[in-house]
Amino acid sequence: MSVLVTGGAGFIGSHTCVELLNSGEEIVVLDNFCNSKPEVLDKIRQLTGKDFKFYEVDLLDPDGVEKVFAENDIEIVIHFAGLKAVGESVQKPLKYYHNNITGTLILCEAMKRHNVKKIVFSSSATVYGNPHTVPIKEDFPLSTTNPYGSTKLMLERILTDLNVADPEWNVTLLRYFNPIGAHKSGLIGENPNGIPNNLMPYICQVANGTLPRLNVFGDDYPTPDGTGVRDYIHVVDLAVGHVKAVERARELDGVNIYNLGTGTGYSVLDIVKAFEKANNLKIPYVIAPRRAGDIPACYADPTKAKEVLGWEAQYGIEEMCRDSWNYMLKQKEN
Repeated sequence: MSVLVTGGAGFIGSHTCVELLNSGEEIVVLDNFCNSKPEVLDKIRQLTGKDFKFYEVDLLDPDGVEKVFAENDIEIVIHFAGLKAVGESVQKPLKYYHNNITGTLILCEAMKRHNVKKIVFSSSATVYGNPHTVPIKEDFPLSTTNPYGSTKLMLERILTDLNVADPEWNVTLLRYFNPIGAHKSGLIGENPNGIPNNLMPYICQVANGTLPRLNVFGDDYPTPDGTGVRDYIHVVDLAVGHVKAVERARELDGVNIYNLGTGTGYSVLDIVKAFEKANNLKIPYVIAPRRAGDIPACYADPTKAKEVLGWEAQYGIEEMCRDSWNYMLKQKEN
C-alpha cells in the first residue's frame, strides 16, 4: 500500500516525500512541473536512498489520473497539487478556480472509483480570512479575502460533504501557515519559476543579486512595525506534520482539522532582520503599496496538533533563515 503525493515535486511536497520515505512509507508521486522542477525527484532519492514511482500528470487530465490509481495500490492521498499565489489569484480568478477545484474533483472521482477514501488535504490559514483575533484556533469563523483562499475553503467543504455523504471518507484538513526554510542539506528548497510571490525566496533572490531590492507590501497595517505579521514555519516541521497526519488518519475516522504553525507571529521586517543576522548580509528594501487580498496579522494556536497528532514545530526563525540561504547558495554552486 502506498501514499500518493500529488504535487510531490513542489516545495512542501518534496520535503514531505523525504520525511515519508524516511519514516518507512511507500510513496507514489504525481506532478506536472508547473511550479517545480524534475531534478527535485532525484534529490529526494539522493536524500533518502530510496526509490519511488513518479507520474508526470496534470490533475486536469482524467485519463492520466486514472492511470496512476489503476497501476498502484494506493491507501491514502496527500493532496498538495494546486496554484498558490494570492496576488495572481486576484488577477486570474478563473484560472485558480478551474485548476484547484476541478483538479481536486477529478482526483476525488478517481479515488472513489478505486475505493481510496483517505485524504490529507493541503489547506491554508487563508480560510480564516481576516481573523477577528489572534492566535487562530481551528473553530474560528471561516471566510476568505482572495480567490486562492476561496478555492481552499471550497475544497474543505467539498471534502467534508464527501464524508457526510459517505462516512467511510476519512478527511484530514491541514491548515498551515507560512512555510519557509529548506532541507539542511541544501539539496531541496523553495525555488519558484519567475519572480517569487513568497517572502523568503524573494529575500534570497535579493541577497544573491538576482533582484535589486525587496518590495515590502505595506507599512501601514495595525501591527507593531506596520508590516504584515505571519506565522512562519520551517518546511521540515511542516513535512513531519504530514507524516503524523497520515499515521493518525489510519486510526481516526471522520473529518479532522489541524493548524500547523509555530504559534508565533513575525512581521516582514522581523524576517528581514532575522535573515540579515543569521547570514551576516544586508537586504535592501523599499516600501510598496499593499497587495490586494493581504491581511494585517495571522498566526496559529497549534495546541490541537500537539495534543492529537503529537506534533509541534522544532525550528526557530534563525534556523529557517539560515537553511533558506544555504539552499540558495547550493543552487549557485550547481
